[in-house]
Amino acid sequence: MDRKWLPLNALRAFEAAGQHLSFTAAANSLTVAQSAVSRHVIVLENFLGVALFERRPQQLVLTEAGRHILPVVTKSFDRIDQALGEVIKEKGRPKRVLKIALPTTFAYRLAIPILRDFRAENPGISVEVVSRPTSGPETDGDIDIAIVFTEPRVTDAIHDLLWMVRSTIVCSPKLLQTVEHTDIAKFISSCDLLHMKLEDKPRHMFWEMLARLIGRPDLSVDRGLVFDTQQLAVQYAMMGDGLALVDPILFAEDIKAGRLARPFDIWLDEGYGYYLTTHPEDLSNEAVALFRSWLIARFAAQRQELEQAVGQGAPK
Repeated sequence: MDRKWLPLNALRAFEAAGQHLSFTAAANSLTVAQSAVSRHVIVLENFLGVALFERRPQQLVLTEAGRHILPVVTKSFDRIDQALGEVIKEKGRPKRVLKIALPTTFAYRLAIPILRDFRAENPGISVEVVSRPTSGPETDGDIDIAIVFTEPRVTDAIHDLLWMVRSTIVCSPKLLQTVEHTDIAKFISSCDLLHMKLEDKPRHMFWEMLARLIGRPDLSVDRGLVFDTQQLAVQYAMMGDGLALVDPILFAEDIKAGRLARPFDIWLDEGYGYYLTTHPEDLSNEAVALFRSWLIARFAAQRQELEQAVGQGAPK
């Protein structure tokens, strides 16, 4: 599409109406007449050849087409606003800003230490790190790139697999001195279990998977404490109580230093992985493309070292 034909005023009106789901509220936010907003949206719908809203009594509802383009339009306007603000602030010499969303444990254990290297190699890029669960930049309009802990999925975003998670049991070495651990089923039954909360999933899902893996689906695993990050679960385990079922790659340093023990050489393929997630249109952003390629290369080199540190071989 030739950019000279882009109906920018119509896109602004659509974006406001899509955010407020009301022509009146959209008009108030843009300080224009309601009829102007409605007319611009009709112009855009005619331009596209599809309806963007269902007009219901006292309500606007986005159609599938409207839901598809609204986050793209919003992010585009946000980026324009941000870029103009940076030019004004930096007096014509703006830095490239990259906003990254990371899972908390991943950020603390792996990403923060290596981000220093990225900054040293790319001093012209300003990095903002957000530590929060996210499904990716396609749903979080202010995020440029995200690392997401998820099952394999198909969306409009680009998902680069960093690694699939293989979890194992970890605990404090002190616990092994007080609890018999020659039999894995008895060991699990005699200790508190530490769970990590996943949205819309049973808290004990991974422990149930492990129980089936060892041939003991009858084990009671719906007990113990629930945490919202692996970091908190492992911190509790290191105090001497409880078993955590976690990705040991994230805790290679603690395992190597003896602060965490792996009582059994057993590996659970959870079906989840860490994915570097970007929106296709953002690959034209030099900072996003540079960080994406840098991080993929960095983890490709680092993963083998981490696996060796925790004694994790290739899946059989």
